[in-house]
Amino acid sequence: HLSELYRNFINPDPSLTALHLVWMSSSGGPTPPFTTLSVSRPAETITHVEICRPEKRNAMNKAFWLEMVDCFNQITEDSECRVVVFSGAGKLFTSGIDLMGMASDILQPEGDDTARISWNVRRIITKYQETFSVIEKCPKPVIVAIHGACIGGGVDLITACDIRLCTQDAWFQVKEVDIGLAADVGTLQRLPRVIGSRSLVNELAFTARKMYADEAKSCGLVSRIFPDKDTMMAGALEMAGEIASKSPVAVQGTKVNLIYSRDHSVPEALNYINTWNMSMLQTQDLMKSAQAAMEKKSLKDITFSKL
Repeated sequence: HLSELYRNFINPDPSLTALHLVWMSSSGGPTPPFTTLSVSRPAETITHVEICRPEKRNAMNKAFWLEMVDCFNQITEDSECRVVVFSGAGKLFTSGIDLMGMASDILQPEGDDTARISWNVRRIITKYQETFSVIEKCPKPVIVAIHGACIGGGVDLITACDIRLCTQDAWFQVKEVDIGLAADVGTLQRLPRVIGSRSLVNELAFTARKMYADEAKSCGLVSRIFPDKDTMMAGALEMAGEIASKSPVAVQGTKVNLIYSRDHSVPEALNYINTWNMSMLQTQDLMKSAQAAMEKKSLKDITFSKL
């Protein structure tokens, strides 16, 4: 069970909100059995996942690509968790793919001829794509908090998240053309849907130039900028606490339908939510939320069942 992996679990007084929680960086390193991730519970319903290779600038090695899938699959099944906060340890969010660690997969694929080599390369790319798609498939909202550099694979990662926050010193770079390849694990597919401007996406992807925090906010890549990492993490936890206080049926259903709507026409998406809500509207959470509104109570005072 995922709760067994949470070494840094904190069980706060129920009267506390995320606003009162103080974020603490993972000083103990990765959380076993993971070697690249630290997983903790800053509040009962909030999971904090942190890339934890600060000595390697949080570069994404072979273990990272596998551990992300295991981690988020477990979070999906964790009925306690309602929101995820994702961040990077150390001085920056991530420097992207660990080229030295991944060279054998990329530069020396197995196979006796072109067809077999290509088949294996496709299999490898598909596996790597799942590393970030698993974030999108997870029904719990994922808030990503970015500080310093977010390069290459980092952009693939954050575009799969639901809410993006950053520090004033953050910068973003679609780096792949500089190392001789087209980005293939999500950036070219998700970034155009995130920021809306094809011209800007094309410019970033073709030139590999850096985009700084103010431009990232103005184009919609991030929704908020904070002066420093500690302030950002406090803000991320406050936001996570607000989301976690609401009906998990409503919140998770909202995420599923937002993603479906992004990828389908309006009539198709309306039909999907119609079918979804013919069962989900029968939840007790609806009456609890309505009663809280009538009694002018905060949803933080209402107990919703696990999902």
